[in-house]
Amino acid sequence: MAFSRVGSSAAVGAANRTKEDVNPISGLCGTCWESCVGLCEVGKSAIRGPEMIYPQPFGDVTAASIKRYPVDWGAFNILGTAVGAKGIESDSDKAIFPNVKLDITLGKKEGKEGIKLRVPVTVPGLGSTDVARKNWEALAAGCALSGILLTVGENVVGMDPDATIEKGKVKESPALKSRIDMYKKWQKDGYGAIVVQENVEDNRLGVLEYALKLGADAVELKWGQGAKNIGGEVKIRTLKKAQMLQERGYIVLPDPSNPEVVEAFKHKVFREFERHSRLGMVTEEGFANRVKELRDAGAKYLFLKTGAYRFEDLARALAFSSKYKIDVLTVDAAGGGTGMSPWRMMNEWGTPPIETFQKVFEYAQELEKQGKHIPDIVFAGGFSLEDHIFKGLAFGAPYVKAIGMARAPLTAVMASTAIWRRIEHESEQSLVDKYGRDKGEIFFGSTELKNLVGEDLEEIPAGAIGVFTYSMRISQGLKQLMAGARKFNLAEKESRPERSDLIALTPRAAEITNIPYITEHDKEIAKEILSKA
Repeated sequence: MAFSRVGSSAAVGAANRTKEDVNPISGLCGTCWESCVGLCEVGKSAIRGPEMIYPQPFGDVTAASIKRYPVDWGAFNILGTAVGAKGIESDSDKAIFPNVKLDITLGKKEGKEGIKLRVPVTVPGLGSTDVARKNWEALAAGCALSGILLTVGENVVGMDPDATIEKGKVKESPALKSRIDMYKKWQKDGYGAIVVQENVEDNRLGVLEYALKLGADAVELKWGQGAKNIGGEVKIRTLKKAQMLQERGYIVLPDPSNPEVVEAFKHKVFREFERHSRLGMVTEEGFANRVKELRDAGAKYLFLKTGAYRFEDLARALAFSSKYKIDVLTVDAAGGGTGMSPWRMMNEWGTPPIETFQKVFEYAQELEKQGKHIPDIVFAGGFSLEDHIFKGLAFGAPYVKAIGMARAPLTAVMASTAIWRRIEHESEQSLVDKYGRDKGEIFFGSTELKNLVGEDLEEIPAGAIGVFTYSMRISQGLKQLMAGARKFNLAEKESRPERSDLIALTPRAAEITNIPYITEHDKEIAKEILSKA
C-alpha cells in the first residue's frame, strides 16, 4: 500500500505530462521528454525555485496533507448499545438524542470556574496569514455565537503596519484589538473564549501581556503545530512591508535591504517576499519563568500548544504542563491544515494522529498514577465532522475535553461567503437556488440565530451564519452518535464517550492502541450472557 502521494499536486500549481506512468518514488513521469513544457513539480521548480515549496495562491487557500497514513480514524468504528443510558434516566421518552448535553468546561480545576463551551470544539490558532485576516470577522462572530473557543494565532501584532512599538514592546495594535473585539461583540452568556498565542517574536514584543490588557480570556504558549516543524510563514507582496518586518526582527527572504534584491523585485523577477518566524528553544527554566511572568501579568488561564514532534517532546509537554499547572494542552498531530506551510513538509514530516494521541493517552495515564496535575487536553489534526469529534473524545477519554479544528470552520466561512457574494451579484448559483435567494432561506441556522440575536441578524456576515449553521450540524450529529452509545452528558465523566465505545477494524490498529479488534470486544460479557440463556 502506498502511503505518500507522489507526483505533482495542484496545491503547488504543478502537473505531470502523463497521468498513469508516474514513477512511484520520484513522482516524475516514467519518460521525461527534453521538449516537454508540462511543468511538473521539478520542471516548475527550475523556473520558480523556492516559490514551489508552498501551496498556492497564498492568501486565497488553506491546504492540508494528502498523505494516507497506515492507521487513521477510518480504522475504528463507533459502538452502540441497546441497553440503558448514562447521564439521563433510562426512559425512552427522555433518553432521546436532542436531550444530549454537549456543554463542556475547560480548565475547571483548583478553584477556577473554567471556560464554558457550548460544543466541545476549539479553533486552535489562525494567525497572520491573509486567509485568516480576510475571514476573521465572520469566523470570530460565528465561533462566538456558537460558543466555540477561538485562538488568535502567532505574528498578528508583528504583521500589523499600524502597530505602535516602543523599545521593542507593543504599545498598541489595532489588528489584535479588532480581532479580540470582533469575538467579544458576539459572545453570548459567557460561552466560548478568545485566546491569544505567542511565538518567539510575539514573546519579544510582549504580545501576551498586551492581549491581557485588551481582555483576552486566556493566553497560549506555542511550541509548534502539526503542519510544519518550523515557525510561522507568510508571503509579503510589497517592498515597504517586507522592509518593515525585517526591521521588526523577522527573517525575510530574499533580503529586502539588499539593493540587488530591491531592483529584482521592482523588475518583477519575483513578486512576493517570504516572512519567517524563528524556532523556539524550549527549556524548563524558560518555560517556568514565562508561566510566572504571565500569571503575574494577570493571566487566569494558561494554554500550551505543541506540534507533531518526536515523543520525547510530547512527554516534555505533558510533564511541563503538569508541573507548572497549565490549564489546557493542545496536541496538534500531522495531517491537518494550514494557511501556509511547505507542501512536502506538511505531507512527510511529523507524527500522525493515531500514534500521537495514543502516546498522549499513555502519558496522561502515567501522570494520573503519580497523582499529578493533568491539564485538560485538546486533540487537533485533520478533524472536521461529528464522527471525528466522537472518536477523538472517546480515544483520549477521560483526559480529552475538546477537539481542535481550524480548517473546517474556516472552510464553512469561505464557502458560505462565496455563495452569498454570488447571490449579491445576482450570479447563478445552482447549488443553493433551490433553497432561496436570501439569508433566511438559504442558511438553515438563520431561524435559531435570529432567536439568539434578534434584529442584529442583518448585521452578521454570511460567513458567520455559515459557521453557526455548520456548528448546528456537527452538534446534532454528535448528539446522535452519543445517544446511540447511550452517553448523554459531556460534563460528567461517566456519561461521555470513552475508549470502550470504539472498536478497531484492523489487527494493526488494535495493536497500536489496545482498543479491541472487532471480533474480540465484549468476549467475556457475551459468554456470561449466553451462560444464562
